[in-house]
Amino acid sequence: MLDWQAIDTVLLDMDGTLLDLHFDSHFWLELLPERYAQHHGLELEPARAWLHERLRQEQGALSWYCLDFWTEQLNLPIALLKREIMDRIGFRPGAKAFLHALRASGRRTLIATNAHRDSLALKVEVTAIDTHVDLVICSHDFGYPKEEQAFWQALQEVEPFDPARTLLVDDSLAVLASARRYGIAHLLSITQPDSTQPERQIDEYPATNDFSEVIAAL
Repeated sequence: MLDWQAIDTVLLDMDGTLLDLHFDSHFWLELLPERYAQHHGLELEPARAWLHERLRQEQGALSWYCLDFWTEQLNLPIALLKREIMDRIGFRPGAKAFLHALRASGRRTLIATNAHRDSLALKVEVTAIDTHVDLVICSHDFGYPKEEQAFWQALQEVEPFDPARTLLVDDSLAVLASARRYGIAHLLSITQPDSTQPERQIDEYPATNDFSEVIAAL
């Protein structure tokens, strides 16, 4: 699946790749509509439909991931609400073993996430995920999401890497496409980012739902 002899740097997405996307899916699709409806005195289903459409309008932009943006837009304490279901935060199966194997291999390993710093802090609090990698990069610090070429250019300035010898593991096909345009040669997707949802069929990129397949070659 991967030619590890040709890979020096590994860039890892967080949500849906290392961590189960179920936490985020449940928050944005279930808990937040409930709290929005309660706060604004609305029926749940119309509130859910409006909120889902509003979220869709921002998809792919940095605002889509920004808790400050949604706190202002919805007049709700988004970061605080996330703590209500923090027990749902957890690693995807095999993710910890994969991180340990990467570290043992001596490769430079970074988390590159679109998550807002407040969301990142909560997940670090629960999982200590930052201790398993060399560095955590947050796209909000650059002002561009990973879907944009400007993110990779900014990343290159603070963390020089050879795109031809770099692997990106990410569940987002849009992000993988952006990385490919930038010249990152080795790409791997995730077929089941959310453990409560069925596996996806991914044809554009190599994909796995079992990190043990990847570790074996390491």
